[in-house]
Amino acid sequence: MQNKVAVGKPADYGQLILKRRAQLTLECVDLTGKRIIDFGCGNGAQTIEFASLDASITALDINQSSLKILSDYLINNKIKNIDPRQYDGESIPLDDNSVDIVLSYEVLEHVGDEDRSMAEIHRVLRDGGEIVFSVPNKWWIFETHGAYLPLLPWNRVPFFSWLPKIIHQRYSKARIYTKGDMRRLLGKHGFSIKQQVYITAPMDVVKNATVQGFLRKYIFKSNTTAVPFLSTAILIHATKQ
Repeated sequence: MQNKVAVGKPADYGQLILKRRAQLTLECVDLTGKRIIDFGCGNGAQTIEFASLDASITALDINQSSLKILSDYLINNKIKNIDPRQYDGESIPLDDNSVDIVLSYEVLEHVGDEDRSMAEIHRVLRDGGEIVFSVPNKWWIFETHGAYLPLLPWNRVPFFSWLPKIIHQRYSKARIYTKGDMRRLLGKHGFSIKQQVYITAPMDVVKNATVQGFLRKYIFKSNTTAVPFLSTAILIHATKQ
């Protein structure tokens, strides 16, 4: 049984992970002229990476304070093609078959009911519409969201996420996925996967600039990796069947 799922913490504006996800997304889909949802946009740090494109973006989140941060940013920077909207966690406030593309980054692991969320995304997407998601990678060395572990105040224990799912679910703060997990989940909800890649760990959490620079230059330098334990997340590109 999954432990209580923790609320996600949005990435900070300007972090490398935002650039990597944006570049990989644009390699998968053409956003020009499209109607897009950023599902679980948080503070909009990822959403604004696409603001310069000729696209209409609805930024959805359940957290009003995060949406306020995004709204203020849009006003201050005179960005008009992003529409922040609050989402109740149940029903996406858009019509059936009204969206071309749904983007969602490190959100699915936090939703209360992932089947309900996927069904809603399927509902609002037009036939042949596309999704680009990223989810935490089970094979990353550290548990990205931490865990409710007894007697261990530091909860990002190495290799905790590698434990069998029944153990991980008991103590974890959020879900975690393999490529196989995503194939099964998306297939169940009427999506056909076109591509899955491992996103290379961006090292944004490393505070020492010298160490961070070394790691990014020599070990974690490309956007993707073929080595699962060098990756914090999986990026999935799929279409609505």
